[in-house]
Amino acid sequence: MHHRHPDIDPQLLSETEEQRELRTVLRDFFTEESGPEDVRKHLATPRGHDETLWARLAGEIGVHGLAIPEEFGGSGFTFAELVVALEESGRALYCAPLLPTVVLAAHALLNSGDQQACARYLPRIADGTLTATVAAFDEAEPGVRAERSGPGWVLRGAADFVLDGAGADLFVVRAQTAEGAGLFACEPAEDTCSRTPRRVLDETRRQALVEFRGAPATPVGESGEVTAALDAGRAALAAEQVGGSGHALDATVQFVAQRQQFGRPIGSFQAVKHRLADVLVALEAARSASAYSTACVSLASPQLPVAASAAAAVCSETYRLATAEYVQLHGGIGFTWEHPAHLYVRRARSSEVLFGTADQHRTRLAELVGLTTRPAA
Repeated sequence: MHHRHPDIDPQLLSETEEQRELRTVLRDFFTEESGPEDVRKHLATPRGHDETLWARLAGEIGVHGLAIPEEFGGSGFTFAELVVALEESGRALYCAPLLPTVVLAAHALLNSGDQQACARYLPRIADGTLTATVAAFDEAEPGVRAERSGPGWVLRGAADFVLDGAGADLFVVRAQTAEGAGLFACEPAEDTCSRTPRRVLDETRRQALVEFRGAPATPVGESGEVTAALDAGRAALAAEQVGGSGHALDATVQFVAQRQQFGRPIGSFQAVKHRLADVLVALEAARSASAYSTACVSLASPQLPVAASAAAAVCSETYRLATAEYVQLHGGIGFTWEHPAHLYVRRARSSEVLFGTADQHRTRLAELVGLTTRPAA
C-alpha cells in the first residue's frame, strides 16, 4: 500500500543519551562563557562575536563539524546533534554566525554533490577557521548574475540583508547564467566585492548589503536548487527559537516565584499562572514541530518542505509570545535596556521574518498539501 506521507520513526523525535550529554555540556559552556553581558560586550567589536569562543566551540566541543561527514573533516553525526547545539545557542543568544556557516553554507555545499568544493571548504568550516554564508537564495529576487570571464566566472549584481555578509570568508551564491540558475563559491576581495553592514533590529545577527563587481567565482555542482538548504535553515532557526522561548519561560517563572506583591509571590496569582501555562503549551507544540522538521532533515525526507514551514510558523509565533510575556511579567524592570529581555524580543522579531513570515509559510503549506494553488501569472 502506498503511503502518501512516509513514516518517521517516533524514536527519532526523542533525544538520545548522547544528545542529552551534549546539551548538558553546551548549556554549561554557554552559561559560563556567553552570558548577556558577554553578548553585549562583543556586539561592539568589529566582528560582532567572540572569535576565541568561536574557535573553542569548534575545537573543544566540535560543534561546527557535527553534521559534516568524516571524509570532509567533520564528526559524521546527524543534523539532530547539530540542532541540540543550535537550540542551546538560541537559549544563550549566542551571537556568532552558526546559522549561516554550519547550516546554510555547509548544507548548500553538501547538497550540491560537488566533492571538490566540499573537500575545499567543509574541513575549514568544521575546524572553525572559515566562516561562510549564502547569498541571493531568494528565488523571487534573482539579483546576482554569473558571467564567463576567460577560463573562469565572475559575479555581478547585489544581494541584500545577507547573514554575516560583512564578515564571512566565503559566499555560496545562487546566480543566474545564460543556461539558468547555478551555485557559485566566492571568496570576497575588497576590489571586487563591496560589503555594507545594514542597521538591523537584532544586532546579535548581523546582515549586510553585498555588491559583486566582477568577483571571481567557482561553480558548485550542476544545479541551482537551494530549497533543501533553505528548509534546513528553517529547521535550524526553529530550534534556535525553541531555545530562546525556553529561556524566556524559565527566566519568567523564576522571577514570578520570587517577586512579592500583597505579601505573596506574584506567580501564585491565577492570572499569571494562566499566562505562563499558555506559553508552556505553545512551547511544547514548538518542540514537537522542531523535532519533526529535524528528523526530516536528518533523513532527507520528502516531507521536509511541509515540516520546515510548519516549524517556522509554529516556532516563530511561540517565540513572539514567550518574549512578550518575558517583558510584561517582569514588570518595570522588563522594559529597561539593562535587562536582557529586550535582546530576546529583538531576536524573536527578526527571526520570524528571516526565511518568510508565518503567513507566508501557511500559504506555502496550503500549496504543498494541495489546499490551494498559486494564481496564474
